[in-house]
Parts: sequence; C-alpha cells; structure tokens
Amino acid sequence: MSIDEYILQHIDPEPEHLYKLYRATNIELLHGRMASGHLQGRLLKMLVQMIRPKNILEIGTFAGYSAICMAEGLEDGGKVYTFEINDEQEDFTRPWIESSEVADRIEFIIGDAIEKAPELGIEFDMAFVDGDKRTYLETYEMVLKILRPGGFILADNTLWDEHVVDPQYLKDQQTKGILKFNDFVAQDQRVEKVILPLRDGLTLIRKL
Repeated sequence: MSIDEYILQHIDPEPEHLYKLYRATNIELLHGRMASGHLQGRLLKMLVQMIRPKNILEIGTFAGYSAICMAEGLEDGGKVYTFEINDEQEDFTRPWIESSEVADRIEFIIGDAIEKAPELGIEFDMAFVDGDKRTYLETYEMVLKILRPGGFILADNTLWDEHVVDPQYLKDQQTKGILKFNDFVAQDQRVEKVILPLRDGLTLIRKL
C-alpha cells in the first residue's frame, strides 16, 4: 500500500457524485489529473468550513470538482463564483455542476476572470486560484484588490510537479509563471503565506 492510498483510507470518503465526476474527467478530458481529486477536495471543503466565507472566487473551473467541494463547505447564503476561460469546457462541466446537490451555491461563468471578476462588484472572503500558470501573478494582483482584509487566497500547483527546483524546466512558460508568482508572494508584505507540499503544491495566503 502506498502512502497516498493509506491517506485516502483514513479521511472522509469521496462523495459518489464527485467520484463519478473524477472518473468521467479522466476518461473524457485531456489532462484529467488537473481535477482536484479526493484528498484536495476534502481539504478544500474543510478550509471553507474553517474560514466560513460568504463569497468565494475560483479562477479555473475545469471539470467543476473543486467548485463543488468548496460549495459543500459553505453555510446558507454562501456562493462560489467560478470562472473558466476555455468555452469548450462548458458542455462537459455545466451538467456536472447543475446535477450536484450544491448547484444553487455555484455560479459558473465562462470568461477571463482577470477582466470579469472585478465587474461582479463583490468583495470576496476567499479565492481559489487554479487557472493559467503564465498569468498567476496578474491573477493574484486582481484577486487582492477584491478580497477583504483577512481574506484568504489558495493558489494551486505552486510546486508544479517539482519543476520549480528542476533547472531543465526554467524556460518553460508555465514554470516561469509559477516561479515568478512564488518569488513575488514570498516577498509581499501585504500578506502572510505558507506552502503546503500537498499534491502539486498549495499556497495558503492571508491578506493583512
């Protein structure tokens, strides 16, 4: 038994709808491993229950797995506003979100979050950043402006399959985007931050 298997046997089970979604994602979509999956999904739900946000912003819906997990943790009246820039993703993702038990807590929006999220006129309590790695820093600056003081940003993939410490990937544009983001956030005095070596790296950031 691997340590990953051991962990999954000792945390809350994956809900059936999410199990089916993750399976369909890996069968029907390229890069299915981009979906959050069982462990990160249960963590996202618990973090939402701990932070107790009213409004959550997600950048990068992909299959909708993480949006559903975060919506599970919301209290009554809470909402996840999730943006997906790839309009070809909508036909797969929207039915899975709309058939979930938390569909009424999720607003699925096709478009560029950097442009469209500020237009919502909402002050967010929490954000999950999981979009284009090449624009992570621009996304971060946008999110900070519409995040309340004391609010949290969760940035996914910040260890990027350990490419951040592998010199052969230094010219890769997505790796460069992650490195630029990590270096900037590490020095940013507007926030507190910590990187969790979970899956592909998850950075927790708190706006001061």
